[in-house]
Amino acid sequence: MPEPRLLIDQDLHAGAEIALDEAQARHVGTVLRLDVGGILRPFNARDGEWRARITVREKRSMRVVLESLLRQAKPSPDLDLLFAPVKRHATDLIVEKATELGARRIRPVVTQRTIAETVRVDRLESIAREAAEQTERFDTPEIFDAVSLVRALDGWDMARPLIYADESGDEDGKAWGGDSGRARPIGEAISAKSEKLALLIGPEGGFTPEERRMLRAMPYVIPVSLGPRILRAETAVIAALSIIQSVWGDWRGA
Repeated sequence: MPEPRLLIDQDLHAGAEIALDEAQARHVGTVLRLDVGGILRPFNARDGEWRARITVREKRSMRVVLESLLRQAKPSPDLDLLFAPVKRHATDLIVEKATELGARRIRPVVTQRTIAETVRVDRLESIAREAAEQTERFDTPEIFDAVSLVRALDGWDMARPLIYADESGDEDGKAWGGDSGRARPIGEAISAKSEKLALLIGPEGGFTPEERRMLRAMPYVIPVSLGPRILRAETAVIAALSIIQSVWGDWRGA
C-alpha cells in the first residue's frame, strides 16, 4: 500500500522540516497510526510530491523532514465545472467526484429551479482537499461562492467553450419538449482542439425555457445531450466530466 499523501501549503524542498497542522497531525497519528520514522508523501501544485519521514510526534503536533522528490507537479486540465447546488449530500458528492475527475475550478450557480441557493465553501474545500490527497492529483480545485447564472456568465471568456447539458426539446406542451431541437451527444460536440473548457449542469428539473433561450443565444455555449435517460444532477456531473476527460482532457493516452 502506498504511503499516505498530505497536501501541504508550505514550500517543499529537500531537507525542509515541515510542521503539520493539528488536524493533519491527529489524522496521521490517530487514524493512520504512524509514528516517528513513518513515511508520508507531502505535495502541492508548486513543488510536486516528496518523500518525507516523521521526526517528531507529540499529542497535538507532528514534524516531518523532506528527503527526496518523487514527482514533479503537473497541472489539472483547464476545466471549469458550473453546477446548480442541490441537497447537501449530493452537493458534497459532486465536489468530491469533480475533484477526482480533474476539474480545476468549481462554481456553484443559482438557476431559476435551484433547490439550495447557498453553499459552505469551507466545507466543500475540505472535501476537495481529501479527494485530491486520495486521487494523486497535485492541486485542489478552486471553489467559488454561489452566484446567479446570469452573473456567472457576465464577462465570460469567449475562448472558453461552455458545454451545457440540455435534455429538453423545443416542442411546447410535450414532455421534456418532445424530440425537436434536441442537442447533439456530448461526445460528438466536444472539440479536442480547445485549450480550455467549462461544463454547466443544471438543477433537478432542468433549465427553464427562458434560461435555455438565453444559453443557446450565446456564441460560446454548446448544448449537449447525456443520453436517452434523465440523470440526477450528481450523476450528470460524473458522466459528463468522464466523457470530457476521455475526449478532450488528461485521460487521452493515459
